[in-house]
Amino acid sequence: MGVSELIISTSVVGMLFSLLSAQPLLVIGFSGPLLVFEEAFYKFCHSQGIEYLTGRVWIGLWLIVFIVIIVAAEGSFLVRYISPFTQEIFAFLISLIFIYETFYKLYKIFTEHPLLRSYPPNQSNVNATILSADSTSLDTQMQPNTALLSLILMLGTFFIAFFMRKFKNSRFLGGKARRIIGDFGIPISILVMVLVDYTITDTYTQKLNVPSVLSVTAPDKRGWFIHPLGSKQTFPVWMMLASAIPALLVFILIFMETQITTLIVSKKERKLLKGSGFHLDLLLIGSMGGLCALFGLPWLTAATVRSITHVNALTVMSKAIAPGEKPKIEEVKEQRVTGMLIAGLVGLSIVMGNVLRQIPLAVLFGIFLYMGVTSLTGIQLYERLLLIFMPSKHHPDHVYVVKVKTWRMNLFTCIQLACIVLLWVVKSTIASLAFPFVLIMTVPLRRFLLPRFFHERELKALDSEDAEPNFDEDGRDEYNELHMPV
Repeated sequence: MGVSELIISTSVVGMLFSLLSAQPLLVIGFSGPLLVFEEAFYKFCHSQGIEYLTGRVWIGLWLIVFIVIIVAAEGSFLVRYISPFTQEIFAFLISLIFIYETFYKLYKIFTEHPLLRSYPPNQSNVNATILSADSTSLDTQMQPNTALLSLILMLGTFFIAFFMRKFKNSRFLGGKARRIIGDFGIPISILVMVLVDYTITDTYTQKLNVPSVLSVTAPDKRGWFIHPLGSKQTFPVWMMLASAIPALLVFILIFMETQITTLIVSKKERKLLKGSGFHLDLLLIGSMGGLCALFGLPWLTAATVRSITHVNALTVMSKAIAPGEKPKIEEVKEQRVTGMLIAGLVGLSIVMGNVLRQIPLAVLFGIFLYMGVTSLTGIQLYERLLLIFMPSKHHPDHVYVVKVKTWRMNLFTCIQLACIVLLWVVKSTIASLAFPFVLIMTVPLRRFLLPRFFHERELKALDSEDAEPNFDEDGRDEYNELHMPV
């Protein structure tokens, strides 16, 4: 699988989902957790001498079976047990993956184009590990300006998009002009930094690789259809049945990511007027994903960061606010057009290949960094993490600050951070196939273990679906719950 398969899957599945789903504000795409599973399953198939793509076909068939059973039994009611404790851990982890991958890719550019004492370098003294196998010539490698320009393009794209987003809620220019600039901040930042790269003609930068024709990544090895019984060798019968186990892992990932993203998008403070259909959306994503495996296309799920960014772009903030008061959400433009346009433009990227091949990868790194950083805002875990490094007298007047003692609030935050560290370690080791199980274990951790260490009122303040939960029913003295001595 490669770029062609991902583009086709994202475009076709995305348009069908936007047209038929109950919550079209969700953006369908490939995600980090699914990539972790794909890499782990590929290594397993390679070690066992099993055809990887054929194994994915049987996983897809089992995935459809699991999805149909859960939807028929109305199993989406299990989403009620996924509290903000798990939602925040998952959303924070996805944002962290976006940020980490951005700097890791930039680090690889600096590794391929290191800063040396003298230029041009002596090829005999160049470490063989530095020169990549697919490098075309020494002229496009070992250039210090490439690494430095990539850093400038990445940071330039990020800061232009970030500050244009801030400009949207500023007091400069008129309201319509601010909204237009803020809504088109990302395209403007991409255009500006592409022009900067275009004007610097004497420095090599790696460009976006877009296929020029509609074909599979390796046409000499396979076609569009993957035979369930194997193409080059007979697929073992025991693996047909054993594929139910990795299919269960894929189901857990798709279920958790889709339902958590839907919960985050449908929070009460966003003031959405149209509800979400958990069963329908899960059935669409799971069944289409299972069928995609027959054509060698990747499974897709609701992309958390992209969905949040999509909803933020459709959010209308209040105009008349008092000095010093933060703008509040007035409404979200709920429709199906933008989702279909996003998926359609992804598919048209093959036609616009000549234009898209002018975009440096470093510019896309800046966009990924922007998506990771901006999606952190609004996550209570991130806000509480900042409060750890802030004196108590400067803490805001939030419910989880007023109703919970500071050290106990920080303890709750540290428990969530420990879960994130554990998930990151599992994701980065040979045990990455167990990532979905470790993620779902945060649900019983919150439901059965945390009540032994925290009072019900504290958990109500720290882990409530409501922005302002009601505390009046128990009649306790609120002075005992203050985080600072009175």
